[in-house]
Amino acid sequence: MSAHAEESVSVWHLRWLRLKRDRAALAGAGLLALLLMASESAPIYEAWQGVSGVDADLLSRFDPATAQHWLGSDDAGRDVFARLLRGGQTSLTIGIMGALGASIVGTLIGSISGYFRGRVDMVLMRFTDFMIALPQLPILIILAALDLTKLGFSSEFIRSGSAGYWRIVVIVTLLGWTGVARLVRASTLALAEREFVLAARAQGAPAWWVLGIHIVPNAITPVIVATTIAMGRVILAESGLSFLGVGIQPPATSWGSMLSNAQELITSAPMLAIWPGLLILVSVVAINFLGDGLQAAFDPRSDPR
Repeated sequence: MSAHAEESVSVWHLRWLRLKRDRAALAGAGLLALLLMASESAPIYEAWQGVSGVDADLLSRFDPATAQHWLGSDDAGRDVFARLLRGGQTSLTIGIMGALGASIVGTLIGSISGYFRGRVDMVLMRFTDFMIALPQLPILIILAALDLTKLGFSSEFIRSGSAGYWRIVVIVTLLGWTGVARLVRASTLALAEREFVLAARAQGAPAWWVLGIHIVPNAITPVIVATTIAMGRVILAESGLSFLGVGIQPPATSWGSMLSNAQELITSAPMLAIWPGLLILVSVVAINFLGDGLQAAFDPRSDPR
């Protein structure tokens, strides 16, 4: 094994040692993994219990918790536990996909800006400043309420649950990349002067090769941390949009849309709002614990022992 490979392995091993010492981060990661696995088991639970989190059953409205309906049923007779699982599928995957999309866009813009500098850097960073200055919440609401038929999408797609899902992922990706772009630009400016990058450029390596092989892999550390922390913000953004009625639309469901449906029943059936709100809180706290742990683990000043 080469010296460079040994160094790479030892660096990641030290990071793992730091992360392993952080019990809060490990608990957050375990809880997040548990929520993801439980959410993906929604069809299994529905088939096993003979219930549905989608189809209405007006004869079973507001049923109490039983062996069949673990958390009872809602105002349309749908199983609350099954809806929580299906809502978790939507909310958690939007959080992951939105954070990854924003990180990819931010990494691309930040690395190009820091590598080419000059006018390219000036244009891209001024555009980044413009995006940062935009009022995020009003822009989110306007884009989420945009009529997709005017953009050429079919009515069938719009009525499907996928439309609201992908709309939010795209919106979060377009608006959430600025922080990652600044982090990657700063790392790229420093890495561009390192010997291995200068050697690659001196050998005639094209810009895309230098960026993809030498710079971006070495600048990925802050991106991992930023992506993890951004997941919590994306889940909260989706929940807010769905609560306002411009997010996930039926037949799809999310924790935010469950909160929106339950707001008129808060006095008669408060648990319909408490359960999704509690899961949003738990998932965001777990993600923040994991993000803090990763930030400490990737900090070279941390003591691995």
